[in-house]
Amino acid sequence: MMPESHLVKNKEGLLSGIDGLVCAFSRRSHGNMSLSYGDTKDALKNRKNFLESLGIDYKDLVCAKQIHSNQIRYVQDEDRGKGALSYDTAIGQTDAFITDKKNLPLAIFTADCLFIFLYDFRRPAIGLIHAGWRSSQENIAARTVELMQEKFDTQAQDLCVGFGPAIRSCCYEVGEEFKDFFPKDLVRKNGHYYLDLVAINKMRLLSCGVKETNIFDTQICTSCQNKEFFSYRKDGKSCGRMMSVMML
Repeated sequence: MMPESHLVKNKEGLLSGIDGLVCAFSRRSHGNMSLSYGDTKDALKNRKNFLESLGIDYKDLVCAKQIHSNQIRYVQDEDRGKGALSYDTAIGQTDAFITDKKNLPLAIFTADCLFIFLYDFRRPAIGLIHAGWRSSQENIAARTVELMQEKFDTQAQDLCVGFGPAIRSCCYEVGEEFKDFFPKDLVRKNGHYYLDLVAINKMRLLSCGVKETNIFDTQICTSCQNKEFFSYRKDGKSCGRMMSVMML
């Protein structure tokens, strides 16, 4: 199966077909992409197969030791290959990447958490974000836009944004204590609380000046579609991870 790819609005709500940009995410059928979670024995082979279909050398991949933070890394040529072959060599304490360097593939790994693609077509420059509830609470999406503004003179209104598969408010039940974390953002149904990561991050991006017409959403719930996507809620601690990848 070919990966879901690229960025322009189409009938699936993806970002797709922009010249000079690679933007894709894997599915369960592509195998576990993580070197640290789930059954990792075939992870490098899975990465190689997935990335070859996109014209990317898997040895060039730039990966993070994701910690559910609001820490962002400006990735440059000297970072090429960090985390590509070993988790130990991945960039530490990071949950988002930005770069304006060409042929430098960025990767984020998820299994329910939201990943967000950012594309500044004028610079050009890109950003790739891992946004679980903790990172969302710490406003990682807006912070990433701010860093792109600082590093690349990005204008928020020029950004195209893509939301990938993630657990959605239909399935993401949380405890009452989350009212303290997201006092205005919880969905209440039948006496239970549910979190909408997409809605939270969308509002934060809109508040930065991103145009709503430039925000595209796959509308895929990893829990509802667990046969096609890894879901930590459904699969438990042995869960593998999907890869989202972006490259100029």
